[in-house]
Amino acid sequence: MKILDCDYLVIGGGLAGLSAAMELAPHGRVILCAKRGLDESNSSHAQGGIAVPIAEDDTIDAHLHDTLVAGAGLTQAEVARDIITRGAERISALEAWGVHFERKPRHPRETDADYDLGREGGHSTRRILHSGDFTGAEIIRVMVERVRRQRNIEIHEQFMAIDLITSGWLKAAGDYACIGSYFLDRANHEILAVRAPQTVLATGGAGKVYLYTSNPDIATGDGIAMAWRAGLEIRNMEFVQFHPTCLFHPEAKSFLISEAVRGEGARLLNGAGRAFMKRYDARGDLAPRDIVARAIDNEMKTRGDECVHLDITHQSAAFLKRRFPNIYATCKQYGFDMARESIPVVPAEHYFCGGITTDTRGRTALAGLHAAGEVACTGLHGANRLASNSLLEALVCGHAAARDILDHPRPKGRKIRIPAWTVGHAVPSDEAVVVTHNWDEVRTVMWDYVGIVRTNRRLARALRRINTLRREIREYYRDYLVTSDLLELRNISAVAELVVRSAMLRRESRGLHYTLDYPEPVSSMGHDTVIHDLPGGGAI
Repeated sequence: MKILDCDYLVIGGGLAGLSAAMELAPHGRVILCAKRGLDESNSSHAQGGIAVPIAEDDTIDAHLHDTLVAGAGLTQAEVARDIITRGAERISALEAWGVHFERKPRHPRETDADYDLGREGGHSTRRILHSGDFTGAEIIRVMVERVRRQRNIEIHEQFMAIDLITSGWLKAAGDYACIGSYFLDRANHEILAVRAPQTVLATGGAGKVYLYTSNPDIATGDGIAMAWRAGLEIRNMEFVQFHPTCLFHPEAKSFLISEAVRGEGARLLNGAGRAFMKRYDARGDLAPRDIVARAIDNEMKTRGDECVHLDITHQSAAFLKRRFPNIYATCKQYGFDMARESIPVVPAEHYFCGGITTDTRGRTALAGLHAAGEVACTGLHGANRLASNSLLEALVCGHAAARDILDHPRPKGRKIRIPAWTVGHAVPSDEAVVVTHNWDEVRTVMWDYVGIVRTNRRLARALRRINTLRREIREYYRDYLVTSDLLELRNISAVAELVVRSAMLRRESRGLHYTLDYPEPVSSMGHDTVIHDLPGGGAI
């Protein structure tokens, strides 16, 4: 089996992974692995922007207050302040690299202009830095170009991580540490290992655990599942954010309509054409996402409608084309003119607030392993993420993880021998339909029973079915050679179990977790939900 050696292994090609790789590159050899191409990540799909208190009339305290309110009592204030405080510095770095954030039109004699800041739900003022409505794509484009020019970064695309390799699993002498990972080279259909004294796990989220999601197909919770199997603590997995407004069209594949559209005055209308958000929250259409998503869900179920509508026809076509060029063009592609008619929208899974327990420097309980971005749970989001805090966290914490690695180097010592991947009696599968069927069933179960509104009975039913599916997947994983589809199925089923178990532990409604059996928050449950199994405890 081929083994690649490096000083730093970065798994994941989104904003957190690229930020870490850029910071590490001047100090040693970096291997950067992406499951698909570097241009395909949750980060590259982010439309809204980055929340940073950069305006003259804004403050760190104001941003912190909004974050704490959205987090419904579970956001760690010191963590949030730390991340928010370091945001402006990282924005300056992005701009120095060539990222362009929109600025207001300026007078010909002026030499500079203020940022054209957006506003989104839960924010008390305009503080969203953006590049039109494709902020993530612009940031990733610039960073990928820079990463590809770095001589010290060896890029491997089409490399899917299978499992972390730990010294404990190998029964090697010394501290219990991560020493690398096994990978499936999807292009060459071979399994290999990458060995490194320091690994950064930045694999993103797990939206494909649900039937309807705004996430790309790669978001299958790989890092969370691998960390769980390695025995790491997983936190707050019941808090799954459903974005309120995804385009409702059979061919749109849950195309996201950014919250920034409501920030520019768009209103949500029910099937009767009536605005309804004021009935649910005094902030109306700019209420936090959990409130808006539940309101839409209730309107649809109460009226029997397939969708609600988002109306921004008070704005001109010229304004919409300038402010939301991608959204405007995509809606036109599917037959909707935002300037003339309302847009049909429905909620879809969007973001995981939970993940691997880390601090703001990405440190995990496993020596040699840092985690950053959506795969990690720092304490910033609490029970609900404030809009556009996700790119902020990925940018700040990806960089901070790299700095922590450089500030606390691990002794290189001898190279621990990594055993070759053994296939035993596994054979190629001629029953791909089984993988497809189980994939669809996991996602349907999660959507039907563990969605926006939950009950004890639905959760119990979900856990029974997920456990059965995981037993079937375990047998399939043992009997057949691994493929990327099988690995992703293995991981979404693991994440599904984590979400259900976490939801069953929280006997209250708080933030993104809402259950009809316990419809109010309970003060005694104002703490994180933790699942911490022994290494291999979550294994398939």
